[in-house]
Amino acid sequence: MRKALIVSTAVLLSACGGTGGEVAEINNDWTGNEIKVEALRDEKVDGVVCHMAHFDRSVIDRLRKGDWFQNPSNGSINCIVTGPVTIGDIEMRPKGEEVFRQSQSIIFKKLSVRRIYDADNDALIYLVYSKQVVDGSAKMSVASVPLYGLDVTRN
Repeated sequence: MRKALIVSTAVLLSACGGTGGEVAEINNDWTGNEIKVEALRDEKVDGVVCHMAHFDRSVIDRLRKGDWFQNPSNGSINCIVTGPVTIGDIEMRPKGEEVFRQSQSIIFKKLSVRRIYDADNDALIYLVYSKQVVDGSAKMSVASVPLYGLDVTRN
């Protein structure tokens, strides 16, 4: 039984972990819950970085609430221009394309970031939202990167 618990915990922690672009980890309360801030670089857009904040539940909070297998769906995002902008082969359709995904549960729940190009306003939009198989989530955040007036290279 103990071995199964250790294996389950290891799988859970790896499924809910970060992506390596972590900028900050802020303790939120006495149970060890944290707010994590990550820097996300879009592989197809150089010169833009997004910072996403999300909640990471502690083991104590998971034990206390009896919900081992998922983090909340909360996420917030903001993006900035950090240098010359070079746009590669990006999806131009209104649905955009997913540029980042992170597990928020052991199986079904993901926190995703989607890039959308707004041609009418010459801007990139980054949307963070939760994807769930059974219950979609209305929790989302959006950031816009205006390209107007910038020297943008398009490949």
